[in-house]
Amino acid sequence: MADPLLMTFNAGSSSVKIGLFSIHDDGLERIAHALIDFRHSPLTFHLVEGKAIFDVELKADHADHLIDVMTETLDWIAHHYDLSELTCVGHRVVHGGDEFDAPVLIDDDSLARIEALSILAPLHQPQALRLIRAMRHIKPDLVQVASFDTVFHRTNPELIRRFALPRELHDRGIKRYGFHGLSYKFIAGELHRRFPEAAGSRVIAAHLGSGASLCAMRDGKSQDTSMGFSTLDGIPMATRCGALDPGVILHLLQQEHRPVAEVEDMLYHQSGLKGVSGGISADCRELEASDDPRAKEALDLFTLRIAGEIGRLSMSIGGLDAIVFTAGIGENDAAIRASVAGHIGWMGLELSDAANQQNAACISTDASRVKAFVIPTNEERVIADEALSVLKETHPH
Repeated sequence: MADPLLMTFNAGSSSVKIGLFSIHDDGLERIAHALIDFRHSPLTFHLVEGKAIFDVELKADHADHLIDVMTETLDWIAHHYDLSELTCVGHRVVHGGDEFDAPVLIDDDSLARIEALSILAPLHQPQALRLIRAMRHIKPDLVQVASFDTVFHRTNPELIRRFALPRELHDRGIKRYGFHGLSYKFIAGELHRRFPEAAGSRVIAAHLGSGASLCAMRDGKSQDTSMGFSTLDGIPMATRCGALDPGVILHLLQQEHRPVAEVEDMLYHQSGLKGVSGGISADCRELEASDDPRAKEALDLFTLRIAGEIGRLSMSIGGLDAIVFTAGIGENDAAIRASVAGHIGWMGLELSDAANQQNAACISTDASRVKAFVIPTNEERVIADEALSVLKETHPH
């Protein structure tokens, strides 16, 4: 008899990562993963099964809904796996606001509450909702679960979450929420499993990918984070600006009379590494290979702001015992890690050059007062674990 299957959807603003897991008595095993990138036409479904890779052009149109896309995608997956055994789907939902403090079974009520939060994450929330609705249409009896990026940061003190704005705005939800929470939850668990002597101390995790943020943890719980109300805040990213004087936005709107949509596009898609480099690239690897001084300046600004945020977050947790680098840049870019470490050497961090170049699990020297680790993140695993937990709780048989 085949094992039951669980599928995960990790929706970004322009792509969706799909994970497929088999459910065993002793837990979950990932058996395949896939990617659909909505920026390319025709759509390509990229499936990885062990060492085998399949790229399939999808005929479906995704302009209004994802029903046709997901029907075609599931048909292709069904060529390899018995989807009659699919028992649950877990979704990454970026914003849980103050509505949700744990993963939740998706029903009419929770779906309406998730949709009401779209105003807080207009680029990301609608994509997850389209996936949820598509799966409800295709497989109406399938159990679906939502996991929220904001939940991990619900342990942040209220003072940390407050902006210095009129109190009624805070009461209406204009506050710091934080993101990348599924990644940080995984890192906290892995740190406890692999380096328990560091897990209970004062830790800053640096999730450095095309989207990037940092999280200050004490005893594995979030105490502060660089992203606030939106995914624009904090450190510069591939194409996002990071923290910005709000007077700049007022100036662009009032003095330069730029349309709101143009300013939004600039902040989300034309800034960060791409913007500072003069459009050379949003990719650290391409910037590091360039001899253009603008490329170097973009990278220097990136690591300077990361180091500065580490200093601020260290204040929130009363010092720093360990730092964890994760996500695409954090896991693979030794030069970025070395540059960050160079800025905060005064805090007691000293990297082993050999270990850093090898992307070793521990990259600090024995003499370093602050320990440094490289731990690959796995958001899909957290989504799957949370979905399975809710499935067992709500459908015990």
